[in-house]
Amino acid sequence: MPQAEIAFDDLASLDDLDRMIASLGLSGTNLRMVKDGKPLQPSAYTRKPGTGSRGTDPVVSAPLVYECFNAGATIVLESLHRYWQPLTDFSRDLELALGHRLQVNAYITPPGSQGFDVHRDSHDVFVLQVSGAKHWLVYDRDEQDVALIDQPLESGAALYIPLGFPHAAKATAVASAHLTVGILTHESIEVFRQLVALAEREPAFKERLPIGVASDPNALKALVENQLDEVRSWLDKVDVDELTMRVAAKVASSKQPIVRGQLRQFEALEHITEGTEVEQRRGAICLLFPQDSILKVMLVDRVLEMPLGIRPAMEMIAQQGRLRVSDLHEFLEPASAIVLVRRLVREGLLEVILDH
Repeated sequence: MPQAEIAFDDLASLDDLDRMIASLGLSGTNLRMVKDGKPLQPSAYTRKPGTGSRGTDPVVSAPLVYECFNAGATIVLESLHRYWQPLTDFSRDLELALGHRLQVNAYITPPGSQGFDVHRDSHDVFVLQVSGAKHWLVYDRDEQDVALIDQPLESGAALYIPLGFPHAAKATAVASAHLTVGILTHESIEVFRQLVALAEREPAFKERLPIGVASDPNALKALVENQLDEVRSWLDKVDVDELTMRVAAKVASSKQPIVRGQLRQFEALEHITEGTEVEQRRGAICLLFPQDSILKVMLVDRVLEMPLGIRPAMEMIAQQGRLRVSDLHEFLEPASAIVLVRRLVREGLLEVILDH
């Protein structure tokens, strides 16, 4: 089994995971526990909020978690990429490289214990062993009695399990911690979903079916054939650029914006000059869709509208990771360049490189 190049404990070490459990006040939805293939009841490791707390949902009790862990239960930290910065950055980099969204869970298993029975995942996964070791069994997708992998995964190693391959893992003589990176792929059916959304705006596709047509197979078949002819004719007129943008927006919106230190960036807005250096935020998305008279700029969670003439400047910003405001003078007047950069800092696409 090949060894990975990445130091996975830089993403989330055993000590990092331990501190999360002990001090971050996770809700019962962020953490769950399983033992021998069965989930533990949340009441075994959560408690009600203390007096005076505004929340009503149970919160994780670290002492109860460790008590269950010592009894052989695996700790599962859900969607760790949402609240642990090294994993947030790692996940977004991988999302941009793959073109698909990710979810990262952490699994901490006591020595000699097994959390889950043999099961199949509904998506591809990468297993990144952070600490200790786990013995993995991965079976043939079609013949579950044929083991393709039957060996331990040591700390620092990685394992790729494609969708649908049955697998299970058991910790060895020491506690094991691993990250599972789930690849939640976008499917081509999304193009058809967006086509349907466009079709729903067409009056021709909103007409009511004739009375009694459902009880007359021949009449219904004729209606369906006629409707298909209408669809074929309509498809030739579909605005491909609009459809492309709708699909891109759906894919982009599945990700979370990463905007750190924005209060400091707001402070820097009024100090932006021609010599100010800015860069795209790590994990940012900037897609340009020129139309008749406007340029639509798609970010992770929003679409900005700008004059079409600003396209060359935006292309430079989208293509270059780092630049000075004055670099835009090739396309914009100095004052306009400052206005544009300020807007993009405010929107979270760019950040001013601050002196520390």
